[in-house]
Amino acid sequence: MGTIGKEIVGMDVNVLVKELNKALADEWLAYYQYWIGAKVAKGPMRGAVVAELVEHANEELEHAGMLVERILQLDGTPVLSPEDWYKVTNCGYEAPSDSKVKTLLEQNIKGEQCAIDVYQKLSTMVKDKDPITYQMVLEILADEVEHEEDLEALLEDMQLM
Repeated sequence: MGTIGKEIVGMDVNVLVKELNKALADEWLAYYQYWIGAKVAKGPMRGAVVAELVEHANEELEHAGMLVERILQLDGTPVLSPEDWYKVTNCGYEAPSDSKVKTLLEQNIKGEQCAIDVYQKLSTMVKDKDPITYQMVLEILADEVEHEEDLEALLEDMQLM
Protein backbone atom coordinates (compact mmCIF):
# COMPACT_ATOMS: atom_id res chain seq x y z
CA MET A 1 0.00 0.00 0.00
CA GLY A 2 1.15 3.50 -0.65
CA THR A 3 2.36 5.59 2.24
CA ILE A 4 -0.51 8.08 2.16
CA GLY A 5 -3.02 5.29 1.47
CA LYS A 6 -1.96 3.60 4.68
CA GLU A 7 -1.97 6.86 6.63
CA ILE A 8 -5.65 7.49 5.91
CA VAL A 9 -6.61 4.34 7.84
CA GLY A 10 -7.50 5.73 11.24
CA MET A 11 -7.40 2.48 13.16
CA ASP A 12 -5.11 -0.45 13.99
CA VAL A 13 -4.45 -2.01 10.58
CA ASN A 14 -3.62 -5.41 12.15
CA VAL A 15 -7.05 -5.55 13.81
CA LEU A 16 -8.68 -4.62 10.51
CA VAL A 17 -6.73 -7.28 8.57
CA LYS A 18 -7.75 -9.88 11.17
CA GLU A 19 -11.43 -9.02 10.71
CA LEU A 20 -11.11 -8.98 6.92
CA ASN A 21 -9.50 -12.43 7.04
CA LYS A 22 -12.42 -13.74 9.10
CA ALA A 23 -14.78 -12.38 6.44
CA LEU A 24 -12.57 -13.94 3.75
CA ALA A 25 -12.89 -17.35 5.41
CA ASP A 26 -16.66 -16.86 5.53
CA GLU A 27 -16.78 -16.02 1.83
CA TRP A 28 -14.80 -19.12 0.80
CA LEU A 29 -16.97 -21.37 2.95
CA ALA A 30 -20.13 -19.68 1.60
CA TYR A 31 -18.86 -20.10 -1.95
CA TYR A 32 -18.39 -23.82 -1.47
CA GLN A 33 -21.66 -24.25 0.40
CA TYR A 34 -23.53 -22.63 -2.49
CA TRP A 35 -21.52 -24.39 -5.18
CA ILE A 36 -21.83 -27.91 -3.77
CA GLY A 37 -25.47 -27.28 -2.79
CA ALA A 38 -26.23 -26.48 -6.43
CA LYS A 39 -24.67 -29.80 -7.46
CA VAL A 40 -26.61 -31.99 -5.00
CA ALA A 41 -29.98 -30.16 -4.92
CA LYS A 42 -33.13 -32.24 -5.32
CA GLY A 43 -36.80 -31.47 -5.20
CA PRO A 44 -39.44 -28.98 -6.31
CA MET A 45 -38.23 -25.83 -8.06
CA ARG A 46 -34.79 -27.40 -8.35
CA GLY A 47 -33.96 -25.45 -11.52
CA ALA A 48 -34.73 -22.05 -9.99
CA VAL A 49 -32.95 -22.91 -6.74
CA VAL A 50 -29.85 -24.23 -8.52
CA ALA A 51 -29.67 -21.10 -10.69
CA GLU A 52 -29.83 -18.90 -7.60
CA LEU A 53 -27.23 -20.97 -5.73
CA VAL A 54 -24.81 -20.80 -8.67
CA GLU A 55 -25.30 -17.04 -8.98
CA HIS A 56 -24.69 -16.55 -5.26
CA ALA A 57 -21.62 -18.82 -5.33
CA ASN A 58 -20.09 -16.63 -8.05
CA GLU A 59 -20.82 -13.48 -6.05
CA GLU A 60 -19.28 -14.94 -2.88
CA LEU A 61 -16.15 -15.71 -4.91
CA GLU A 62 -16.10 -12.08 -6.09
CA HIS A 63 -16.37 -10.95 -2.46
CA ALA A 64 -13.40 -13.16 -1.56
CA GLY A 65 -11.39 -11.47 -4.31
CA MET A 66 -12.32 -8.00 -3.05
CA LEU A 67 -11.31 -8.91 0.49
CA VAL A 68 -7.96 -10.37 -0.59
CA GLU A 69 -7.21 -7.27 -2.63
CA ARG A 70 -7.93 -5.00 0.35
CA ILE A 71 -5.93 -7.18 2.76
CA LEU A 72 -2.95 -6.97 0.41
CA GLN A 73 -3.38 -3.18 0.04
CA LEU A 74 -3.16 -2.98 3.83
CA ASP A 75 0.14 -4.96 3.71
CA GLY A 76 -1.61 -7.90 5.36
CA THR A 77 -1.50 -11.58 4.50
CA PRO A 78 -4.75 -13.25 3.46
CA VAL A 79 -5.67 -16.60 4.99
CA LEU A 80 -3.45 -18.93 2.97
CA SER A 81 -4.75 -22.37 3.93
CA PRO A 82 -8.28 -23.77 3.70
CA GLU A 83 -7.72 -25.50 7.05
CA ASP A 84 -7.43 -22.04 8.59
CA TRP A 85 -10.86 -21.00 7.29
CA TYR A 86 -12.45 -23.08 10.04
CA LYS A 87 -10.21 -21.49 12.67
CA VAL A 88 -11.15 -17.90 11.83
CA THR A 89 -14.67 -18.08 10.35
CA ASN A 90 -17.50 -16.02 11.80
CA CYS A 91 -20.32 -17.96 10.17
CA GLY A 92 -18.97 -21.50 9.87
CA TYR A 93 -20.05 -24.02 7.29
CA GLU A 94 -23.13 -26.19 7.16
CA ALA A 95 -22.61 -29.14 4.83
CA PRO A 96 -25.60 -29.81 2.57
CA SER A 97 -25.98 -33.37 3.82
CA ASP A 98 -29.74 -33.08 3.24
CA SER A 99 -29.99 -32.21 -0.45
CA LYS A 100 -33.67 -31.21 -0.40
CA VAL A 101 -33.99 -27.74 -1.92
CA LYS A 102 -36.03 -26.47 1.05
CA THR A 103 -33.28 -27.48 3.48
CA LEU A 104 -30.59 -25.94 1.26
CA LEU A 105 -32.53 -22.67 1.12
CA GLU A 106 -32.96 -22.62 4.91
CA GLN A 107 -29.23 -23.31 5.46
CA ASN A 108 -28.18 -20.60 3.05
CA ILE A 109 -30.64 -18.06 4.48
CA LYS A 110 -29.05 -18.69 7.87
CA GLY A 111 -25.60 -18.15 6.32
CA GLU A 112 -26.68 -14.90 4.67
CA GLN A 113 -28.14 -13.62 7.93
CA CYS A 114 -24.79 -14.26 9.60
CA ALA A 115 -22.97 -12.51 6.73
CA ILE A 116 -25.28 -9.49 7.03
CA ASP A 117 -24.43 -9.28 10.72
CA VAL A 118 -20.67 -9.60 10.01
CA TYR A 119 -20.65 -6.86 7.37
CA GLN A 120 -22.90 -4.58 9.42
CA LYS A 121 -20.42 -4.82 12.31
CA LEU A 122 -17.48 -4.30 9.94
CA SER A 123 -19.14 -1.23 8.45
CA THR A 124 -19.58 0.25 11.92
CA MET A 125 -15.96 -0.58 12.77
CA VAL A 126 -14.45 1.14 9.70
CA LYS A 127 -16.91 4.01 9.18
CA ASP A 128 -15.08 7.33 9.38
CA LYS A 129 -11.79 5.42 9.88
CA ASP A 130 -11.12 3.72 6.54
CA PRO A 131 -13.18 5.02 3.62
CA ILE A 132 -11.84 2.44 1.13
CA THR A 133 -12.72 -0.57 3.28
CA TYR A 134 -16.01 1.09 4.23
CA GLN A 135 -17.13 1.38 0.60
CA MET A 136 -16.13 -2.23 -0.10
CA VAL A 137 -17.97 -3.50 2.98
CA LEU A 138 -21.12 -1.59 2.02
CA GLU A 139 -21.02 -3.11 -1.47
CA ILE A 140 -20.68 -6.63 -0.06
CA LEU A 141 -23.36 -5.96 2.57
CA ALA A 142 -25.81 -4.89 -0.15
CA ASP A 143 -25.13 -8.15 -2.01
CA GLU A 144 -25.68 -10.23 1.14
CA VAL A 145 -28.99 -8.47 1.85
CA GLU A 146 -30.07 -9.18 -1.73
CA HIS A 147 -29.03 -12.84 -1.36
CA GLU A 148 -31.17 -13.23 1.75
CA GLU A 149 -34.15 -11.65 -0.05
CA ASP A 150 -33.68 -13.90 -3.11
CA LEU A 151 -33.51 -17.07 -1.02
CA GLU A 152 -36.46 -16.11 1.17
CA ALA A 153 -38.55 -15.38 -1.94
CA LEU A 154 -37.75 -18.82 -3.37
CA LEU A 155 -38.63 -20.47 -0.05
CA GLU A 156 -41.91 -18.55 0.07
CA ASP A 157 -42.76 -19.55 -3.50
CA MET A 158 -42.03 -23.17 -2.64
CA GLN A 159 -44.28 -23.04 0.41
CA LEU A 160 -47.15 -21.67 -1.70
CA MET A 161 -47.03 -24.68 -4.06
